[in-house]
Amino acid sequence: MTRLSLDRMVDTLKAAAETSRMRILSLLSRGDLTVSDLTDILGQSQPRVSRHLKLLLEAGLIGRYQEGSWAYFRLSDDENAREFVAELIGRIDAHDGAIGRDLERLASVKRRHQEKASSYFDANAAGWDQLRALHAPDAAVEAALTQAIGNQPFQAMLDLGTGTGRMLELFAPLYRRGVGVDMSREMLAVARANLERADVANAQVRQGDLLALPFERDSFDLVTIHQVLHYLHEPALAIREAARVLRHAGRLAIVDFAPHALEFLRDDHAHLRLGFSDRQIVDWMQDAGLEHVETRTFAPAAGQPAGLTVKLWLGRDRRLLIAEPSRTSVTETA
Repeated sequence: MTRLSLDRMVDTLKAAAETSRMRILSLLSRGDLTVSDLTDILGQSQPRVSRHLKLLLEAGLIGRYQEGSWAYFRLSDDENAREFVAELIGRIDAHDGAIGRDLERLASVKRRHQEKASSYFDANAAGWDQLRALHAPDAAVEAALTQAIGNQPFQAMLDLGTGTGRMLELFAPLYRRGVGVDMSREMLAVARANLERADVANAQVRQGDLLALPFERDSFDLVTIHQVLHYLHEPALAIREAARVLRHAGRLAIVDFAPHALEFLRDDHAHLRLGFSDRQIVDWMQDAGLEHVETRTFAPAAGQPAGLTVKLWLGRDRRLLIAEPSRTSVTETA
């Protein structure tokens, strides 16, 4: 970590300089874990593990968040602290016996998580498949998203209503730190399992309210809201919250449906809004202080004349570091 006082640096090094705490840092560098997970992996009592976690929290090396009755621990959100931990962990011999045993037990814990998540996913997959059949293939929308965002690496991404965690997986090669927020604990379990299966170690998911995000201003370079707005009572407020946490020149990508008349989606799939017009989204972006950059349209899936049209709207924070001319375009995609 940079520019710490001498005493603070010594305290930080003391917090990390213990075998169990180094093992904890190594484990958390591979994903978020509960106290129960850590006691299983370390083979230590809960009070002892909690004591180690308390010292690491006080040193600012890790963070904690609540998800229902469960407390999850993760590496600190502070970029300097994460770099400091990464440097320490990177110098440990990958073939060290204690670390190797920890990773074996970690794999077992992750398998249990994945089995639980798979049960929930299987129970709800039929409904999701019915909905997917009504609109353009996900692959086409994802390809357009990746094209719109480009391949330039950036620091931090936030996915609102992360669901299965697919957006975090899609952009994992670009960001250093990714965060997904969702209200559903069951969906968070699915997202964690999917990210672990895809070996995405630079993302975490947590329970939270999309309309009152637990993040400071100017925290993220990219925010995605993928097929979420139609579930919300106040979609405009979600866009304002997304804009609040965007950094200078940060981008907001929204994927949702164009206006439609498929009323069964209200009853069968809990949709509160039957799509959004371009005018609605652009007005909400502008009210939130964003510049509308681009709109793309995806026709319904083949053989679905009464299907759903998918839209991609891209906005950008207006506080550009270097002034650029405004660019707005509309693209129709078959």
